[in-house]
Amino acid sequence: MLLICMVSTIVLLVLGSIIFCIFRVLLLILMESVDDDPDVVERCPKSRYIQYNELLGRGAWKTIYKGFDEVEGIEVAWSQVMLDDTMQKPEYLERIYTEVQLLKMLKHENIIKSYVSWVDDEKKRVNMITELFISGDLRQNVDLKAIKNWARQILQGLVYLHGHEPPIIHRDLKCNNVFVNGNHGQVKIGDLGFATLMLRPTTKTLIGTPEFMAPELYEEEYNELVDIYSFGLCILELITCEYPYSECKNHEQIYKKVISGIKPGAVSKVKDLQAKELIEKCLVPASQRLPAKELLKDPFSRQKV
Repeated sequence: MLLICMVSTIVLLVLGSIIFCIFRVLLLILMESVDDDPDVVERCPKSRYIQYNELLGRGAWKTIYKGFDEVEGIEVAWSQVMLDDTMQKPEYLERIYTEVQLLKMLKHENIIKSYVSWVDDEKKRVNMITELFISGDLRQNVDLKAIKNWARQILQGLVYLHGHEPPIIHRDLKCNNVFVNGNHGQVKIGDLGFATLMLRPTTKTLIGTPEFMAPELYEEEYNELVDIYSFGLCILELITCEYPYSECKNHEQIYKKVISGIKPGAVSKVKDLQAKELIEKCLVPASQRLPAKELLKDPFSRQKV
């Protein structure tokens, strides 16, 4: 009887090992079949996310591809930051790792959701998986009603960012960095690569897009209100479909106008009085500029009951 039990146990163990081996072989075959797909470029370390050979966008230091979450069955954005010799400089690395850490902790309906991030030391790059908004950014010709809705959502996102202790500044807010879900009209702020945790009342470092930069950014002494200035220019671009300071030929001309307090020529093209008033509130000197929480009460962006 004992012998029979021992034989049975051995048989079960052998069968279990065979089944496990077969399962592993099938899994490897499945993975290889996916990886043989010419459109699949890479897998994340845990094999949950795959990267497609489909470019979604490219910035000065970040490239974004379409990806896929095989667990949830949804498309995602796979961002990569290459750490070449230039990017190895402390100031660049600080920006990169700041974005990685910020994306992990930010949870708000108007902020792009981050799923996972990791550093690939061998390939010298940082990988970030975030949600994908297939409708693109805000650079679209829409009705004033839609712009009001988008403005309110951007402000809600800024209230969340600036409400942290210490506050979080985006520093490169523009229509290209705000994404919309066309099916629901939901807007989310993304590309927080220039975001800064404010450890002091003001922070130093000249970063941003000249057309959207507040004058105090050029002086390298600023706080979260630089995002309000940029927000005003986002609304200006949405209404006029014109890039701020498009009348200028180069960044030097933009710089001279901004530090002199000269507003973009497109402001004169805004016909809606409430919209114009909101924009001008955002473009006043920092000492007079209202925070996002107060601008939510503005007639243009206020939620109608």
